[in-house]
Amino acid sequence: MPIPREWLLSSLPWVQYRTRLDLLGETERGKAVKATRQAMLDHPQVQALVKDLRAWPGPTLTRHNDANHLLHKLVFSADLGLRATDPGVEQIVDRVLNHQAAEGVFQVKVNIPTHFGGTGKDQFAWMLCDAPSIVYALVKLGVKDRRVKIAAKQLSGLIRDNGWPCAATPELGKFHGPGRRSDPCPYANLITLKALAQTREWHEDEVCHLGAEALLNLWQQRKAQRPYLFGMGKDFAKLKAPLIWYDILHVTEVLTQFEWLRKDQRLGEMIAIVKAKADGQDRFTPESIWQAWREWDFGQKREPSAWLTLIAQRMLQRIQSE
Repeated sequence: MPIPREWLLSSLPWVQYRTRLDLLGETERGKAVKATRQAMLDHPQVQALVKDLRAWPGPTLTRHNDANHLLHKLVFSADLGLRATDPGVEQIVDRVLNHQAAEGVFQVKVNIPTHFGGTGKDQFAWMLCDAPSIVYALVKLGVKDRRVKIAAKQLSGLIRDNGWPCAATPELGKFHGPGRRSDPCPYANLITLKALAQTREWHEDEVCHLGAEALLNLWQQRKAQRPYLFGMGKDFAKLKAPLIWYDILHVTEVLTQFEWLRKDQRLGEMIAIVKAKADGQDRFTPESIWQAWREWDFGQKREPSAWLTLIAQRMLQRIQSE
């Protein structure tokens, strides 16, 4: 599929920046890359994002698909290409690193009601539906700290034969998601794979093979299985940004990062669904939105989104390069 190059390069600074790096193969040393990156850092929307993140850990996390929570803003800032050395970001990283469980996993402030098996109190804790996202963001931000490696190792060690389960810190008591304890958690598998994929040393590790197979098996059995209420039906197939929850673009974006998966028939079926959604100019339009992000170009369903197009085209380019 052709890349709508000129359209992307005339878009918002962060789209230009990532297009040059991710789609056109330019380097950080390039004059145009440096200019678009600086324009991104100077943009009011990005500055507002950094300002929000300085309040980390922010409000208590009560549901993991709260698109407005700082956890997802941290991930998105890393996706844009912010670095730990950028103005204001170093302080954010320090605040994130300051909350690490004894076993090595990074924590957020949560409150799990007693009727869900939690304590009903605000506390710093971790679950497999948040901790991997922190590792992902820290690695993407370029944080060189042994605590990040320790956290990744701890997450990898929670794998089972059928993938990553619903798991949480012992401090959350009897908390458990709405599913059988023997089932893999689709979202935990997705974001843990996403975190580990950012470091080459994990790419060929058996844990990634197990996690990827869990997701692909769920796709294959999607009409019969909905573990932890994560289905793969009509809503799953809708294009949406940023990549926060369990949907087709998020899954294909993560799985195509593993070279040994790119010819898998099951993955190919999902990719074909995404590819078919392009318009006549090879652009993609959001089919669902997060209201918390309505001020961004992907926060509407009326016209193509440059950021969404970048994500989809980047994923498709990985497959086409095989």
